Amino acid sequence: MDLKEKLIASFLVFENQTDVDTYVHDIRTDAIKTFEEKGFPSKKEEAWKYTSLNSILKQDYSVFPKQENALEYKDIKKYFIHDIDTYKIVFIDGKYSSHLSQTTHDGMDVCLMSAALSKPKYRLVIENYFNVAATKDSLTSLNTAFSSEGAYIHIPKNKLVDKPIQIINFSTGNESATMVQPRNLIVVEENSHVQIIERHQSLTDNPVLTNSVTEVFTKKRAIVDYYKIQNDNTNASLIDNTFIKQLRESICSVHTFSFGGKLTRNNLNFYQHGERIDSTLKGITIIGDKQHVDHNTLVHHIEPNCESHQDYKGIFGDSATGVFNGKVVVEKEAQKTNAFQANNNILVSDKAAINTKPQLEIFADDVKCSHGCTIGQLDESAMFYLRSRGIPEKEAKALLMYAFSNNVLDSVKIPEIKQRINKIIANKLGVNIGFDL
Repeated sequence: MDLKEKLIASFLVFENQTDVDTYVHDIRTDAIKTFEEKGFPSKKEEAWKYTSLNSILKQDYSVFPKQENALEYKDIKKYFIHDIDTYKIVFIDGKYSSHLSQTTHDGMDVCLMSAALSKPKYRLVIENYFNVAATKDSLTSLNTAFSSEGAYIHIPKNKLVDKPIQIINFSTGNESATMVQPRNLIVVEENSHVQIIERHQSLTDNPVLTNSVTEVFTKKRAIVDYYKIQNDNTNASLIDNTFIKQLRESICSVHTFSFGGKLTRNNLNFYQHGERIDSTLKGITIIGDKQHVDHNTLVHHIEPNCESHQDYKGIFGDSATGVFNGKVVVEKEAQKTNAFQANNNILVSDKAAINTKPQLEIFADDVKCSHGCTIGQLDESAMFYLRSRGIPEKEAKALLMYAFSNNVLDSVKIPEIKQRINKIIANKLGVNIGFDL
């Protein structure tokens, strides 16, 4: 029995084990039918032309982990942004860990998706937002069919959340191979501001496949800062689907830092519904060995006087492969749109590869849109300049690569995250020098 057949056969058992109302049940049933019809994506599909899932789908994944491993905070502290006080929603092998988490219902809801899907008091929010922004592609539908646990965040009007929220999913290796499917729903009402940090971390050498879906709704004049830190073990693979629906005058930024994992696919989709919306998508990818990172982005400009800014930097070594497929769609009504898209890459190995395809689809005539990509190597004259001033070759390369990616870090609004990313970059580049320049 292959993985698709196993998942379809497991669906009825899953439905009988979970307590949800008829509305959610119907959504799940439709979703599993969609997945059964479409199956896993293949390279025959244009959006997956450069990313094959064959190597990770061969594993015999456990769909329902049998038990939760007990983890102590001291053993996993390094995976948290622990320099600052935060709310924490922690999952271990797909199950909520209460002793590692810090949730709240004090003036807002920072809690569990399982509660929101099953309790009547959340029904109105679930009916208005759950599975509304998400597309009906095969992997998103698969997650929807098995959606039961994840983060549920609802910020009411005029609320400045006093501290960031961390969403962390740990995999411990209870099974020889594990598949988890977290589902997050984030609703930020008018004039509110929240910062969110998301991480998926494997603690085992056993294969782990995470198929994650996050829906974010930013209402009028809301501000959302979202940070994704991806620095996983070499046997862990992540398919991350994020859908963001913005209303008038809202601001949303997503920074994606991809440093580890066997295969990482980031599907990031922005939909602008209203005027004077600002969307920011930025990312840094530094990988080596045989790692594979694929960024697939969409910004859909639907109404006039809006902006979007995309800036992705990639550094690829050894036999690593990078993919960037970025699309900006500007509808006829979206006049006065200002859209910028850039993907710049450095190959530090003859065996490394990058496939990049920035795209613009513009149906309006009064817009300011630009896109571009570069693929190259380190500047030899800059290297000579640094070497001539006594800087060793290894450190000189690291300085140039850091400078190459630094403009992405400039827009990070949480200093502790910037410090953490600096340390990860130093470690990935194999140097021991301070990067707080």
